[in-house]
Amino acid sequence: MTTLRTGATPEVRSLPPAPLNPLPRREQIRALRRFHTGCETLRNAGGPVTRLQLAPRWLMPPVVVATSPGAVHDVLSRHGTLVDKTVVHAEMRHLMGRNLFDLQHEDWTPRRRALQPVFTKKRVEEFSGHMAAAAESVTDSWADGAEIDLDTESRRLTLRALGRAVLGVDLAEQASSIGAPMQIALSHIADRTGAPVKPPRWFPTPARHRARAAAAELQRIADRIVRACRADAGRDAPLVRAMMAAVDPQTGAPLTDREIADDLIAFLIAGHDTTATTLAYALWQLGRRPDLHERVLAEVVAVRERGSLGPADVPALGYTVAVLHEALRLCPPAPATSREAVCDIDVGGHLVEAGSMLVVGIYALHRDPQLWADPLTFDPDRFTGGKRPDRWQYLPFGAGPRSCIGDHFAMLEATLALATIVRTVEIVSTTAEFPVEVPFTAVAAAPVTARVRHR
Repeated sequence: MTTLRTGATPEVRSLPPAPLNPLPRREQIRALRRFHTGCETLRNAGGPVTRLQLAPRWLMPPVVVATSPGAVHDVLSRHGTLVDKTVVHAEMRHLMGRNLFDLQHEDWTPRRRALQPVFTKKRVEEFSGHMAAAAESVTDSWADGAEIDLDTESRRLTLRALGRAVLGVDLAEQASSIGAPMQIALSHIADRTGAPVKPPRWFPTPARHRARAAAAELQRIADRIVRACRADAGRDAPLVRAMMAAVDPQTGAPLTDREIADDLIAFLIAGHDTTATTLAYALWQLGRRPDLHERVLAEVVAVRERGSLGPADVPALGYTVAVLHEALRLCPPAPATSREAVCDIDVGGHLVEAGSMLVVGIYALHRDPQLWADPLTFDPDRFTGGKRPDRWQYLPFGAGPRSCIGDHFAMLEATLALATIVRTVEIVSTTAEFPVEVPFTAVAAAPVTARVRHR
């Protein structure tokens, strides 16, 4: 539990509270459960900083939704002693273990210190050996002229790349034993978080039983990977090896095998689930836009017409990277994120009291017509020619002290995969829409089909 602090400065205490959202309570609850589009609905009704009081405070804290760059900065840039992780993360810790994503500040700090050197841009390049090869093996399995599901194939690719590149196993052979339990566990966490009244964790329900079984399966997979690396010193598993060698630079304490396994589960979610959705969305957009598809192809062929692509090629793949940035803008894997105010704080010029839940609407921010020209148009040139959006209006990997530690890994994996696929095959999308659902992270809600033609 977060220990709340009092004693805000008089300047903060004198601020007006965030305005109450005018939508009926039922519509507010419905919007909160729509993790991607819901924050847009709340912003359009109540403004860029809006407050929801869905139940008496003793039952549920106020919820403050932030959807402007300034307000988002006020939430995410703060030190963990001022804002911390929320009930969402408490549910995740209880079900799936204590990992870098869900730990509260005091426990997160030494873990982040130990793992940060593992995920520097230079270090991540050492993990890239099998990334392009994974894309090549997947595209080679596609029959010329076949219709494929971009979502399914992207998941197969990212699992193979993640497994071979960093974990020392071929996870593509375990796709169903990873993907299904991952979605069951994450959906259960989201369902419990969104319920104003929920049964205690010890209360037996069918949903709880399914979620515990799913989490146990993920833990078994992670435990097996760690045990296999301990037993075989020659196993090629650079990420696991790096985690085993990591120590907190202040205390010298290494990570325990339990901590390594718990973090591997979080990395499986981030490295597979979220990267696969980004890749599938980018391929779907290119399959609808032959002009963009040809620009990526020309760039990749100019860089390396044959042979496997690697990290050294990425600086010359500027337009390919821009396509991925635009995919992350329109379909961010984490459409919203949350914090709890540990003390009274200022958010966008409004008083937010200690104990309030803070929701940052990343999806809403990325599609705000006041921040982006033609925000629903897929336009990678927003990110070319040295153009960069304001730091606090584009947050595909979060921001502030708790930003995603694996952003370099994700971008390297997605860039090498997208470039390799476009160089190998032509994609023609046969699905008019990219349906999205958010059981926890954004995923395709239905097959996203495309026809592939080998070059």
